[in-house]
Amino acid sequence: MAITTIHRHQHHLGWDNRNAPLVNVAPGDRLALELMDASRGLMTPAATDATIAELDVANANPLTGPVHIDGAEPGDTLVVRILDYALSDWGWTAIIPGFGLLADDFPDAMLHLSRYDAAQVEFAPGIRLPTRPFAGTIGVAPAAPGHHSAIPPLACGGNMDVRSLVAGTTLYLPVEVPGALFSVGDGHAAQGDGELCGTAIETTLGIEVEFDLIKGETIPYPRFRAPASAWPGGGERLVTTGIGPDLYTAAQDAARYLIDRLCREQGMAPELAYCLLSVAANLRIAELVNQPQWTVACEIPLEIFT
Repeated sequence: MAITTIHRHQHHLGWDNRNAPLVNVAPGDRLALELMDASRGLMTPAATDATIAELDVANANPLTGPVHIDGAEPGDTLVVRILDYALSDWGWTAIIPGFGLLADDFPDAMLHLSRYDAAQVEFAPGIRLPTRPFAGTIGVAPAAPGHHSAIPPLACGGNMDVRSLVAGTTLYLPVEVPGALFSVGDGHAAQGDGELCGTAIETTLGIEVEFDLIKGETIPYPRFRAPASAWPGGGERLVTTGIGPDLYTAAQDAARYLIDRLCREQGMAPELAYCLLSVAANLRIAELVNQPQWTVACEIPLEIFT
């Protein structure tokens, strides 16, 4: 069966159900889509910290698509089977002023470049991460009229940054408009849960998907079923915590604590440690029952330090 390819220049910015579909597919069809990176090509291997000032949020997270799925109607569920990813060989992570969990702590712009292959990301000398490609932004058009930014996620998907959306995962999306109008973008080579500094290993990717429909099944938000390979393995981890009556503040405290430990134990600069948290650490809600104090854990695998 021939597979149609939608190329990365065939993209749109933000969500809008008035966008004309590029292609019509039927349930059971497969489709290959090329994804731009989150900067819409602004970042290159020659980019520097100064390049970050040129980032325009209106151009962020370009979305390849949209795709019309025949028979999809509001109230249905779109099934997206993620079959495979095609890799690039480099990516970028940035501290963007005013953006990220610790924006007040890190006000200055910083750009960090990484190289990677199918097995690992060379984040920095002596730090190697497993390559785990996924699309950070994936969803369907909302029913609400007008243009919607691609930055915040929506009930019908979007910029969810769920790092478990690896090859082999099946994603279920609530259909809000006729044809669903599926789009995808924001390629990542690796990311930690929480994407703490606001960027992952941002990269260009290719994705191959297969569509299906569940007629008449209405779901409130996206859900997914992921293979065993989507979950992190064992190994020793460094874990810090934040405890308090506000989950956001507790998450900030846990992240700050882990940055401090990495600076002390690994000799890292705070800015690089913050970026490393974004691509390799995981935020967990460790406890949400012992009111009025909640516990957030921030963990990083020690095996990445070679």
